[in-house]
Amino acid sequence: MRTSPTPTVDVRRADERFTTAISWLDSKHSFSFGGHHDPANTHHGLLLVNNDDVVRPGAGFDTHPHRDMEIVTWVLQGSLVHQDSEGHNGVIYPGLAQRMSAGTGILHSEKNDSWRLQGGTAHDEPVHFVQMWVVPDESGIAPGYEQLEIDGELLAGGLVPVASGMAKHDGAAAIRIKNRYAALHAARLQPGRSVQLPEAPFLHLFVPRGAVTLEGAGQLATGDAVRLTATGGQKVTATEPAEILVWEMHATIAA
Repeated sequence: MRTSPTPTVDVRRADERFTTAISWLDSKHSFSFGGHHDPANTHHGLLLVNNDDVVRPGAGFDTHPHRDMEIVTWVLQGSLVHQDSEGHNGVIYPGLAQRMSAGTGILHSEKNDSWRLQGGTAHDEPVHFVQMWVVPDESGIAPGYEQLEIDGELLAGGLVPVASGMAKHDGAAAIRIKNRYAALHAARLQPGRSVQLPEAPFLHLFVPRGAVTLEGAGQLATGDAVRLTATGGQKVTATEPAEILVWEMHATIAA
């Protein structure tokens, strides 16, 4: 649904997130997820899930179903092995953009198989990744999968389109998502380097590692996020080596 929201800048600190901590998983949820539910914190714009996950070696998410969701996975450290019921499989690693369209229904698993990827020698290498879900334009589409290496573009230090359904990113975004009002951008920033946020009715800025300052809002540390409405154009500047993920959204989920 297109809308004209009131301008706001809502800073959410890392320790305010829901947490799931079990033997093989440390997961931080920016929005209601699984057994964690807050009716006042279900989404921002079109973004329903922003899970910050660390999975220990040899473990992961067993085969499970999804439906009618665009799922983007971004790895920060280690390797994540993907397999699904449509026959897609691959290893997701830092600098590789990956999207799965659940559509009419798909089964998939995600595992930290780092011990196997290095000749079967056991070692302690967790995989750290952020998984983000946005709603598609329409339900009942065919399931799909896409991944592409964009590490070279990230080395330039600017804000790089990672996944988009917006016409303005035709030919530029690494991977396509089935929502014409949403785009994910990423940047790797060295201290002192800045990028400028796009202008949109809804923005979600997440700092999965490092530290930055946001113009008008101050310091943001690892795990912090900002939900912006009816704004944009602010500078994000690294105060230490950092990586940021920015969702640009020109619509929201109907209440």
